Amino acid sequence: MSAVRPTFAFMARHPAHWIAMGFGSGLSPKAPGTVGTLWGWAAFALLNLWLTPAQWAVLIAVGLPIGWWASTVTARHLRTCDPGAVVWDEILAIWIVLWLLMPAGFWWQLAAFAVFRYFDAAKPGPVRWADGLFKIEPGQPVTVWQGFGILFDDLIAAGCTLVVLAGARALLH
Repeated sequence: MSAVRPTFAFMARHPAHWIAMGFGSGLSPKAPGTVGTLWGWAAFALLNLWLTPAQWAVLIAVGLPIGWWASTVTARHLRTCDPGAVVWDEILAIWIVLWLLMPAGFWWQLAAFAVFRYFDAAKPGPVRWADGLFKIEPGQPVTVWQGFGILFDDLIAAGCTLVVLAGARALLH
């Protein structure tokens, strides 16, 4: 079976698709991961007007298993193990970074965005390792482990981002 093309109609067919595809941000024809990360940053800025750090912790903790489920279902329906249109991984990862940086001003958030995008797109060292752990051959069925793998490399990229930003803060203070 060949891969299915992600469209708005595809996204509208299942609630998991809405979540996994970042409520439409994953449908961007160019750089859906970057668009999903920007959407995540914008959503963070808006939600942060009302959420406390503890409420963020709950939202992120709930977002992990829901995102795992949504990513797995959507990857299965798209018939590919790590579809570019699935951007919940970027959204959740940037939320984790921004939550752990609180309170951080615009410039630190912009740095977080840029460093995270570098790690997610270039996949150096540990991110490349994490990305390869759950890959399958084309045509193989997507399992729950591939759904987890969609999230896993972005969680490692978030961790790498936090290490870089902690080092930068230490040098500046």
